[in-house]
Amino acid sequence: MDHNNKVPTELDEFLPTDGSNFKDGVLTAKYKVQVTPRDAEVGLTGKEFNPFTERRHPNPTTDCDTLTHLLKASLGTGILAMPCAFRSAGLIVGIFATFFVAFVCTHCAYILVKCAHVLYHKTRRTEMSFADIAEASLAHGPSCLRGFSKPSRYLIQISLFITYFGTCSVYAVIVAANFREIINHYMYPVMTAVNSTQEALFNQTYNITTAAPAAESVGGIDERMTIACLLLPLILLTWIPDLKYLAPVSMIANLFMATGLGITFYYLVIDLPPVDTVPYVKPLTEFPKFFSITIFAMEAIGVVMPLENQMKTPQHFVGIFGVLSKGMSGVTLIYILLGFLGYLKYPNSTAEIITQDLPIHEIPAQIVKLAVALAVFCTFGLQFYVCLDIAWSGLKDRFTKKPLLANYIVRTGLVTGCVLLAVAVPTIAPLIGLIGAFCFSILGILIPVAIEIITCWDVGFGKCNWIIMKNVVIIFIGVMALIFGSKDSIEGIIKAYTPTN
Repeated sequence: MDHNNKVPTELDEFLPTDGSNFKDGVLTAKYKVQVTPRDAEVGLTGKEFNPFTERRHPNPTTDCDTLTHLLKASLGTGILAMPCAFRSAGLIVGIFATFFVAFVCTHCAYILVKCAHVLYHKTRRTEMSFADIAEASLAHGPSCLRGFSKPSRYLIQISLFITYFGTCSVYAVIVAANFREIINHYMYPVMTAVNSTQEALFNQTYNITTAAPAAESVGGIDERMTIACLLLPLILLTWIPDLKYLAPVSMIANLFMATGLGITFYYLVIDLPPVDTVPYVKPLTEFPKFFSITIFAMEAIGVVMPLENQMKTPQHFVGIFGVLSKGMSGVTLIYILLGFLGYLKYPNSTAEIITQDLPIHEIPAQIVKLAVALAVFCTFGLQFYVCLDIAWSGLKDRFTKKPLLANYIVRTGLVTGCVLLAVAVPTIAPLIGLIGAFCFSILGILIPVAIEIITCWDVGFGKCNWIIMKNVVIIFIGVMALIFGSKDSIEGIIKAYTPTN
């Protein structure tokens, strides 16, 4: 019987029909079995999953858009306090310490995004929030910690919401205060002169570092009314649909902040004293205050994952030449330059921000205040996006019929709440300083380190457990910033609300 015309058996149904067959009882090499390796980046089905190509977003942001948002989030009002931070570290030590703090903050943001990329593959998801990352890391981590996955999610969401909601309220106070100072200077020049004289005498007599109750305005526009007038403009700003369309606003904010900083640098370089006129190193007891100020000023952990989630190429966010590294490198240089020059120019100043040292009666100084106010106003939208993302994630499932209308109602309600809080407590800055120092030290340093340890639990911690040793150092820094940042804020609150004679 011809071999080619034989009736196929049951086994023949599974053999190839393209000319390959058995030879001496062995299948030809063309169809040898190949074993596909399984790793953390392969899903449970065995098929490779690429979360970056699978991601679908209606309006993804480019690398340039993301860099713009990151610069604006990092170059906040905290940069104006860098001279004050340098006064607690010394001229030379402040330079190297700022590099170190910037490295720690950038590294913590980096490991958060890298852990997210690993968890994308484990969970077969294309994007995650900060809270999602914490929950997923615990859910796929050691069995003894899996029961804490849900509580960790709620902890991060509540902490982020409180931090950025309070930050938005403080931004409203800052914008209103700068506008009000300029308006009062021109509409009520006599009252402005009286207030400036009273405040100068009070600060000189009591050697305080914050605004004094005795130097309150004796006239002019009411501060609460000024804050209330910002409600409608802020509502219109927060109605911008998403980060794609918020990029031009962030660019405008960067221009305003660059203008304000540029004029400030002009004041700083005029008649600059020699570098040997200020201490190079300050006592170690003052050094922790430097860390608390700098970490609070540079930390932007709350906007890291929202920015990464909306990127067209999220893999470009990390890496040596990624968006995160480029943005934080430029921010660090600006921080160092302003801190160095500000401390060298005004070594004995008691002002907490450098703009308070500029003469209000001069036009360039007024432009600085106006530009900073507009920059903070434009930044409000980016800070507000964190609050909106948290609130809408918890409410969107309840409004499936008209989600767009509900979304804008939530936006309006949150903005109104921020403004009302600012109107009710216009001196809220010390309290929010406590919340910020407490939350940012935990959210920006301690939690990312914990997430990395849990995520790497099943794959190891590198040669000689270097990841563990590195994270122990970072945890120590975070705890110090937490303790001393909270201590300084509590002292500021006590001083602000304690009656003085």
